[in-house]
Amino acid sequence: MRKRILLVSLGGTITMVRTTSSGLLPKLSADDLLRQSPEIAALADIETWSPAMLPSASLSLAQIIDLARELRERFARGCDGAVIVQGTDTLEETAFILDCLIPEAQPVVVTGAMRGGDVTGADGPTNIADALRVAVDDESRGRGTLVVFCGDVHAARLVRKTDTVSLSAFQSVGRAAVGAVVEGQVQFHGRTARSPALLSVDPARERPVALFRFAMGEDDRWLRCLPDLGYGGLVIEGAGGGHVAAAMMPAIRELATLMPVVLASRCSTGPVLRHTYAYPGSEIDLLSAGLLHAGDLCGLKARLLIALVLMCTSDRSRIEAEFRARANAPVRREAMS
Repeated sequence: MRKRILLVSLGGTITMVRTTSSGLLPKLSADDLLRQSPEIAALADIETWSPAMLPSASLSLAQIIDLARELRERFARGCDGAVIVQGTDTLEETAFILDCLIPEAQPVVVTGAMRGGDVTGADGPTNIADALRVAVDDESRGRGTLVVFCGDVHAARLVRKTDTVSLSAFQSVGRAAVGAVVEGQVQFHGRTARSPALLSVDPARERPVALFRFAMGEDDRWLRCLPDLGYGGLVIEGAGGGHVAAAMMPAIRELATLMPVVLASRCSTGPVLRHTYAYPGSEIDLLSAGLLHAGDLCGLKARLLIALVLMCTSDRSRIEAEFRARANAPVRREAMS
């Protein structure tokens, strides 16, 4: 029996064409994308839905939460999987949010394009075809949200955009991709463990979470403003293994008594340390001040996780416990049988 797959378009470069102006603008719907690649209709019974037509920097957290809710409802009505196309600028964030919110086994696959739809060598049609192949593959079930790009299959938790223009802009930084599409066939190399989904997210509780990237010479004046600006949480991308200037510690200690504060690293690979350095502003100093360890999450994803947990509860101890459980869940590869 042919599978039912939902093709969702949120906009982005994959939907963009040149107009009379000098640059690209989003114009193509999910139906238009399907017409560009009529051969993919043979892969599944494809339903289309275009809830947005935006550059991905303009997508909101609430929109992706609504998307997750709609996908779960469609899965309950018999949909076998979904392919989401959007802009690449925030694609890794959308994939991570969906992975946090959808516990069902049906595959959710996110893809996009680095070149506009009317550009010579446009990569959108190939990426959509590969994403659909992954969505209909039985081995994709139960793997959480996946990102398919330039023939590679990535776990949402691990993937990052690493280049502004390359067709292979998405990489599982520090790790290999979990699979690939080769000659039209899906090949998985391993399985990355999943964390339990957050099922009680209420967008009405949304509070902003700040992301602060430490830089040499930075001071604490912006940090001290956060409580008065209504922020509910903070993620600090420290230098190296998770370090800041000693002079910033009084402000950070105070913030940690007022809101959840997470320690991540501004480095693209490698872990946040726990107990190597003990000088003022080191990871030992920061963690002893009550900061939460980001685990393997980059600052972008740690920020999203804190924001989602804040939408589940206002209880500080539960917020911290929920974050720790998910951020520090072991990321391991399970060998394929």
